[in-house]
Amino acid sequence: MNTWGVALLALTVVGLSGCTPRIEVAAPSEPITINMNVKIEHEIHVKVDKDVETLLKSRSDLF
Repeated sequence: MNTWGVALLALTVVGLSGCTPRIEVAAPSEPITINMNVKIEHEIHVKVDKDVETLLKSRSDLF
């Protein structure tokens, strides 16, 4: 009976070791890109607004 218990225990250990989850962390194959268009457009709008404000102050006869 003792050998059957050892065999059953060994079989259980082998069976449970096959059920362990495998977690893998891998780097992406493509580089990460960051789109900066929003910030660039915002800066351009601010510069244009300042130029228009300066133009309106210097030439008040436009409107």
